Amino acid sequence: MMESDAASARGNVPQYSVSEISGAIKRTLETGFGRVRVRGEVTELKRYPSGHIYLSLKDEGGKISGVIWRGTVSRLGMAPENGNEVIATGKVSSYGERSSYQLIIDRMEFAGEGALLANIERLRRKLLDEGLFEADRKKPIPFLPSLVGVVTSRSGAVLHDIRTTIERRFPRNVLLWPVAVQGEGAAAQIAAAIDGMAQRARRPDVLIVARGGGSLEDLMAFNDERVLRAVAACPIPVISAVGHETDTTLIDLVSDRRAPTPTAAAEMAVPLRSELVADLAHRTARLAGGLSRIMQTSRARLEQATSRLPDLPSLLETARMRLDDRSQRLDLALPAFVMRARSRLDAPVRQLPSPELIVSRARAALTAPSRQLPSPRLMIERRQSALRASETALVTAWQRASQRFHLRVERQRLSPETLNSAIRLQKARLDGLGSHLEAVSPRAILSRGYVLVQDSKGRPVTHSDAEPLNGRVVLSFADGQRGAKLDTLLTSQADLGL
Repeated sequence: MMESDAASARGNVPQYSVSEISGAIKRTLETGFGRVRVRGEVTELKRYPSGHIYLSLKDEGGKISGVIWRGTVSRLGMAPENGNEVIATGKVSSYGERSSYQLIIDRMEFAGEGALLANIERLRRKLLDEGLFEADRKKPIPFLPSLVGVVTSRSGAVLHDIRTTIERRFPRNVLLWPVAVQGEGAAAQIAAAIDGMAQRARRPDVLIVARGGGSLEDLMAFNDERVLRAVAACPIPVISAVGHETDTTLIDLVSDRRAPTPTAAAEMAVPLRSELVADLAHRTARLAGGLSRIMQTSRARLEQATSRLPDLPSLLETARMRLDDRSQRLDLALPAFVMRARSRLDAPVRQLPSPELIVSRARAALTAPSRQLPSPRLMIERRQSALRASETALVTAWQRASQRFHLRVERQRLSPETLNSAIRLQKARLDGLGSHLEAVSPRAILSRGYVLVQDSKGRPVTHSDAEPLNGRVVLSFADGQRGAKLDTLLTSQADLGL
């Protein structure tokens, strides 16, 4: 009975060779699963010189081998490393020689935090190339803002920490724009809040964007491109305070200042009042000390300069004595100077011939014996009339000049220059009058060939029919006199017998 049952069982169970069963398993795996996506942690990764990559994917309950052929490595889109959590796409196959199955991978991507980190890195490189992280784009934080804007959740400890820190350091007005800080729609709310703060009529002087700590997924709203571009375009200086001190998000790279915690952000936003008071007191003390030193130095310099100045009363007394001495010497010297000036002036004046002497000489010359002149009476009368007029003019001019001269001498206190000038002027006038007298002098007429005829008593013989005593006359020439005797009266040139 048992043998018949065993034979019946052998007849119903198919029999395979090793290679047949391996091939059947392979076909079953490939046709039964097709393309699959497997999530797991990369382990046992090896890169061979041929270019192929062998690895294993594992999780808490199992492990599967995998292979990436050389031709697929360059198209994979990432470089897997041990410990990466990934999602591998490919098909399941078996390797008959070892009776094992494996995943032939043709695509791989990060899973979980790995995927998030990959997206963050791509966005970081993009914004870096655009220059959004450059230091020259950073705006300075105002020294003492009057209004501090805060973008964070209404609930939680973040807002409380910021408000209490500002109140403790230097009380300022705080403007809250409440937003969701994680989950779906959080990034859009944060970006809208930043834009809304910038568009307010009275916008804050500084803006704090903050939230508490959390996982990478919790902080992803602050790695969103919309939030980052809103911060970069915001005209208000922005302080980011996202997560704990060890957390780093892209908003920290775009913002103007990065604070490790919300409390630190509030400390950056407002100064500590006690420090300001202490600094003001220190500066006031330094200023007062500097002013005191300046005053002491200036006072010492003033006293030193004052000590070098002469005593004012003694200085005035010396000047007064010097003035009195000069006045006394001037009073003594002035009369002597006037006398010397008058003496120098009178000396050349005394040497000049007087007008009466000049007229007397001219009259004597006119009455000297001379040869009969053509129309002698008329000529002599004219000369005598001119002589009298010249005499009168000369005397008048002499008197006026003398008066003006003496008046000018008195006015100018007889300075040597004035006296010499007056002497030269009077001498020039006398020379002019002398030249005029010389021109009308009988000698000038005689020098032209005329002769003055006088009788023995010196009276002019002015008519041809005159009969002087014994017919004797005196002929006056320009250079001397000769005696002559008048002959008969001639009536024509022919009677001369020439």
